[in-house]
Order: sequence, then structure tokens, then C-alpha cells
Amino acid sequence: MKETLLKYKSKAKEYWSSRTGNQRFILLGSLLTAIIFFVGIAYFTTKTTLVPLYTNLTPSETGSIKESLDSKGIKSEIADGGTTIKVPKENAETLMVELAAEGVPKSGNIDYAFFGQNSGFGMTDNEFNVLKLDATQTELALLMKSIEGIDDATVMFNIPEKGVFVSDVNESASASIVLTTKPGHEFSEKQIKSLYHLVSKSVPNLPPENIIIRNQFLDYFDLNDEQYADGGYTQQMQIKSQVERDIQRQVQNMLGTLMGFDKIVTSVTADIDFTQENREENIVTPVDEENMRGIEISAQRITETYTGTNDVVGGVPAAEDPADSGGNQYLEGTEGDGDFEKSEESLNFEVNRIRKEIVESPYKVRDLGIQVMVEPPNPDDINSFPEDRKEDIQKMLSTIVKTSINKDLGTDISDAAVESKVLVSVQPFNGKVEMKTDPKTMMPWWAFAIGGLLLLVIGLLIFFLLRKRKRTEEETIVEEDIPEPIDIPDLNEEVMSEANIRRKQLEKMAKEKPDEFAKLLRTWLTED
Repeated sequence: MKETLLKYKSKAKEYWSSRTGNQRFILLGSLLTAIIFFVGIAYFTTKTTLVPLYTNLTPSETGSIKESLDSKGIKSEIADGGTTIKVPKENAETLMVELAAEGVPKSGNIDYAFFGQNSGFGMTDNEFNVLKLDATQTELALLMKSIEGIDDATVMFNIPEKGVFVSDVNESASASIVLTTKPGHEFSEKQIKSLYHLVSKSVPNLPPENIIIRNQFLDYFDLNDEQYADGGYTQQMQIKSQVERDIQRQVQNMLGTLMGFDKIVTSVTADIDFTQENREENIVTPVDEENMRGIEISAQRITETYTGTNDVVGGVPAAEDPADSGGNQYLEGTEGDGDFEKSEESLNFEVNRIRKEIVESPYKVRDLGIQVMVEPPNPDDINSFPEDRKEDIQKMLSTIVKTSINKDLGTDISDAAVESKVLVSVQPFNGKVEMKTDPKTMMPWWAFAIGGLLLLVIGLLIFFLLRKRKRTEEETIVEEDIPEPIDIPDLNEEVMSEANIRRKQLEKMAKEKPDEFAKLLRTWLTED
């Protein structure tokens, strides 16, 4: 065995010593690349991938789960400040089922399952009511956590005691709820309404106006419903806030694009008129307003003339019935002369008849004010802000105010009045908060180092292989270009046999090319 090892060692040493420097470098680089490659494969194949088993846990819940996993001998990791526990990916689903069967995690809260596990005699009414209240609060918190955007919920009920006598008036219950919401999540009106109805129907005699819901950022979620709003006040305030927010965003985007969003602070105040008017108008106007005349649709003209000598007209007209005449008779005139002319004209005109049913807009912008704070380019020098740019901003904001105010309300929108509604102040921002950007998740440095080294080794291998190939081709071309010397025998020498010729050739080859002669001998010995 020892002789075999020494034999292989000597062969390796001989092989290594016969190699050139470039060949040695290529061999070492190839060996190193192979080692790194196999080590990387072994690392990534044996690496354990951890996934979250439970999230948003309390410290007590995390501790109970960690203790149970350690007792099972399962690798686990606590993350997110103790609120998340991670386990190997291949064991996650199985562990979730096993822990749920064991009742882990134990939060310490009382739910409705408590009564099934601890039912028995000896519990007083007060104890039962306390446990029932705690169970109701716990179950309601679990229901709220199932709503999108809510990580956790804490519910507190205040239920007054029922009166002993029938004449006693029962007071209404109340509820206070604190939600742990996901940062940046916007709750829709439908979600807020569902929260209020969920709480209101969980406890008897709990009206929605006795419920207060807020999150960890002290933002209150108010119920916007006409049946709970006082005269639509909540809706009016939302419309007012929406108008102010839209104009503020418009101004902020416009000026922020011009000067930078961190250089502008905008505030907008609006006065909204919520008076709604429904009226009907019946208007009659002439067609020809200049002459105040309509369109002539019909005309009747009568003209009577008389000329001559006749009796004088007089007497009393006779009655239709002679019995009723009373002796009075109508006598035509005599001995009369003269001229008589009568003209009568009747015209019918058509005019414009307009009927309007007008429903006014439910809200109008009665007045508007815009305040803008601008930081100069050099915060330490207020004069670094150009005065002409300030005037441009003033004109732009005045245009927004003038076009936003409703003209039918009689608000003064003259240039002087509009300028008083716009304020542009140039001041340094001493209270500016610089937002720190989160560092981007990057690959570890060793991954880049290994990748760079592999690329370098591969590049060197390709370079030396191409170089060696090129050198071999050049040597082949040179050998082909050099003609072999022709051995011309002397005239005085005798004609040699074929064996003598081969012997001479071998002697000449041994002198001029000993390496090739040695290879040829090895070949003959191997064949023999």
C-alpha cells in the first residue's frame, strides 16, 4: 500500500514539475473554482429556510410557543421584536395543527370555550357576569382582527346593572375600542360602518353613538351615517374638508414641482354655503325686445265712413215687444247733414313663454383663503428668494381663488379683495423633519466576492486556453513551413541496406531530438 502511495506521489510530482507556470496556474484555478462551487451547493442545499408560524403575538404568547417548540426539539427563531416566531418551512403546517390541538398559544384571555371546560356548581352570579363580559370582549376582538387592515383589537364594555323595579329606567351601555391598524391602511366607509354595527349588535342596549373607536395613532373612526348625524353636520364637514384637501393638493403639487416639495407648506380654508333651493319660474318675454312687441299671429281691421244729408237722429229705440214700448218710438233723424268715420283694429301677438324648474347645487364655495409658507433657497438668508417669484405665486393663487368662488353668492372677487385672501410668506423651516430612508436589502458581501472570484477564474481560464491554442497553431505553422533537410549520400559510399539506413536515422534522431527518441523507445518497449 505504501509503495502504491509513493508511486502515485512520484507520478504527481513528476507531472507537476513538467508543467509550465501557466499550466500550473490554470490547474490551481480550476481546483479552487470546483471547491467553491461544491461548497456553495452544499451550503444552499443544507440551509434551513424559516417561515413565520405566528405573527402579531404578545410576549406571553411568544414565550409559550417557544417553550413548546424547544420541548419538541424544533429549531425556531423570534423576530419583529418578539411578535413573530419562525420555524422551518417543511414543518410549519404540521406544527400549526399540533399546537392548535394543544391549545397553544395561550393568551390568558377568557373566551366562550372557558364555560364548556369549567362548567360546574359553585360559581356566583357576579363571577359569571364578569367572565361572560370578558368572554364577550375577547370574542369581539377576535372578530375585528379578521377585518383587513386590523392587526389587533382591545375592546372594553361598560354595561350598567339592570334595575330591580319595573319603574327603573335602564341606562344604555357604552363601548371603547382601540385598534392596532397597519400603517398607511385607509379604511372605507363600509368597513367603519361594519365595525359599529358589529359592536352595537354584540351587547344589548348599545346605541352606535355610545361607541368610540380609535387606533394606536389616536385617529378616531367616526360613523358617517345620516340616521346618526345631527342635521347632516358630519356630511357637511366632510364636504368642506374634501374641498379644502383637493385645492391644497393642487397648490402643493404645482408649487412643489416648481420649487421642491420640501420647500412648500400649504393651508387652505373654505367657507361653504350648504343652502339648497328648489324654485319654479314662469317668464314671459317679447320676441322683439327692442320694440317690446311679439309676433303678430292674427289681425282684424274695421273702417266705417258716411257722407250725406239725412234726418237728425233722435228718439228712443223701440222695444222688441210693442206691448213693452210704452208709446215710445225711435224716430230716425231728419234734416241732418255731415260726415262720419269709424275705424276699429284688433291684433293678436304671440310672446315667449319660458318655464324653469331650478334646483340649486347642494353646496357652493362662498369664500376661500390660501396660505403658503415658502422656504428660501438659502434658509439662512430670506433675501435669497426672488421677489418676482413671490409675485408670480401670489398671482397664481389669486387665480385659483377667483375661479373657485361662486359668483352668484355676491362675494367680492375684485383684485384687491382676492389679494387679501392669499398669503405667501417666505420663512426658514426650523421644524422640518428629515425622513430617514430605510436601507435597501442587499446581498451579503461574501456573495459578491465569490461571484467576482468565479468570474475572474473563468476569465483567466478562457484567456490561457485561447493563448495556448494560438501558440500551438503558430508552432504547427512554423513546423510546416521549415522543409526537412534532404540527406544526399556521397558518391564514394556504398549503397546501404534498409537496416543500415534506419540505424543511421535513429542515431541522427538520438543526437538532434533526444526527447522524441526517448518517446519512440518507450512506445517500442510498451508494444513488446
